[in-house]
Amino acid sequence: MADRVTVIGWDGSPLTAAARSALGAATLVAGAAHHLALPEVPPAAERIRLGSVDLAARRIAGHRGTAVVLADGDPGFFGVVRTLRAPEHGLEVEVVPAVSSVAAAFARAGMPWDDARIVVAHQRTLRRAVNVCRAHPKVAVLTSPGAGPAELALLLDGVHRTFVICEELGTDREQVTVLTSDKAADHAWRDPNVVIVIGGSPAAGGGWIMGQETPAVRGWGLPTEGTAARTGQDPTLRAAQLARLGPRVGDLVWDIGCADGAFSVETARFGAAVIAVDTDPAACARTEAAARRAGLMLQAVPGRAPHVLERLPEPDVVRIGGGGVPVVTACTDRRPERIVAHASTRDEAEAIGAALADGGYDVECSLLQTVGLDPGAWTERERSVVFLLAGRRSP
Repeated sequence: MADRVTVIGWDGSPLTAAARSALGAATLVAGAAHHLALPEVPPAAERIRLGSVDLAARRIAGHRGTAVVLADGDPGFFGVVRTLRAPEHGLEVEVVPAVSSVAAAFARAGMPWDDARIVVAHQRTLRRAVNVCRAHPKVAVLTSPGAGPAELALLLDGVHRTFVICEELGTDREQVTVLTSDKAADHAWRDPNVVIVIGGSPAAGGGWIMGQETPAVRGWGLPTEGTAARTGQDPTLRAAQLARLGPRVGDLVWDIGCADGAFSVETARFGAAVIAVDTDPAACARTEAAARRAGLMLQAVPGRAPHVLERLPEPDVVRIGGGGVPVVTACTDRRPERIVAHASTRDEAEAIGAALADGGYDVECSLLQTVGLDPGAWTERERSVVFLLAGRRSP
């Protein structure tokens, strides 16, 4: 095992005295090509091109001597330190940090970033990174080959955002470009780059927690002011649907039959991206207005399901507020993790349950009855009875 392993962050600035000292004593140096070309790298040191960090870690673990790993930005921030410290490698490391590429990107843009979400986009996580960009007004995306600005823009089709694209930060080829997301797919971008994705109106003033603010309204499944407790909009049903779907950051949620937007808005409060669908354009407008009042971002799409669903991106979870078996079947064909629907009669519930089961979902059905009471006289004000159906995709 290496006698000593030092991880040095590099942001294009001259190396610190601590970094120069560690590098000068190294018998093995691992890094990208531009790191290995630094004049401070000892000529006699063994050099490893840092492609797979796991492979490099195994080489370092078997090395007798002093090893240095060079990495762009802060190596402890979505960097190589996590992999090097993994139990299977058994490496204890000292870290000489540098300014992270995210901090540098926001500095170039002249923007604060304590209210930003930060995501890493690989080909396997690109869709979830895009969903965060849909749901949040300020996101920094650490890209990778095949999951860069052009791919982000293509998956954000129909959602307007501003991109601040920072290429090759800290090098003499550094370039910062500001353009709208619909133009980003028309360019070829150099790796590595950081994309700051801006949309909507970020909250004014500084917060107290990095990357997010707590919801202004405490609780969920709340009554909607001015809305009758009709089937599909009853707060108790809405709370049960949310509990079974479990929307979370990185998810894309379809709300089919969004009506007044109560479900869409509550889902967005969990940090998920939401596409609200309704045949009535006025319902879409009400949903967008409700989201704006709550300081949230979502996309409303007018159209009749199931046909309108064909052009929507893949969902993680789906709430079906109407449309019956044809809509359920169209949703099961897209294979989201979970689907919830409701029915007012047993026959309708049986048909929806059968459609979920035929589509490869394990089905749960409950009969929910809620009775609103006047707490002064303890008399009944309103009553709602509905079948709740929840489908979980079978393994």
